[in-house]
Amino acid sequence: MSYNGPKVRISRKIGVNITAKAKKITAKKAYAPGQHGPSKRRGKLSDYGKQLLEKQRLRLQYNISETQMANYYKKAAHMTGNTGNIYIQLLETRLDALVYRAGFARSIYAARQYVAHGHVMVNGNRLDRPSYHVKVNDVISIQTKSQKMEPIQEAIRSVMAPAYLEVSKADFSAKLVYVPPMEEVPITVEIPLVVEYYSR
Repeated sequence: MSYNGPKVRISRKIGVNITAKAKKITAKKAYAPGQHGPSKRRGKLSDYGKQLLEKQRLRLQYNISETQMANYYKKAAHMTGNTGNIYIQLLETRLDALVYRAGFARSIYAARQYVAHGHVMVNGNRLDRPSYHVKVNDVISIQTKSQKMEPIQEAIRSVMAPAYLEVSKADFSAKLVYVPPMEEVPITVEIPLVVEYYSR
């Protein structure tokens, strides 16, 4: 199951801003949540604790379930190449992730909702599956009626899409130009620790 709890609280706990609101609040409260947050000293994490933290950071940045995380890892591990790099590529080419990166949504949570509610098309066909694997040269677009939605219009005004997406603000579309290497994906994670966690 994807995370549906308080976004600011979990952002402060894992040290990664997963929404715009979390970014504003953590700028003022750069410490763990709770009444003892400002004075509480974080204990030294074990190797397992570090692996678990990085896995949680990655999972929450893509808003997917633990089962999905494990399945993506298994798939990456059976493919030829660097497992960590392939793992990130599989996650980043999900439809909801690219809707977010293209600037059609202000958070990964909103992107998932837009896809599930049928506001998004791929190559002219409406899709409602957030986990859909987008391929190179596929064109993601927002349905004509949905383009008038204020949250989508607000999001696209301030878009700064990564190089692997060719975005057209005029027609609310984005094309996946290439599968990005891990270094280009705008996430915060130490992927070797995540690989260690799943390869135990």
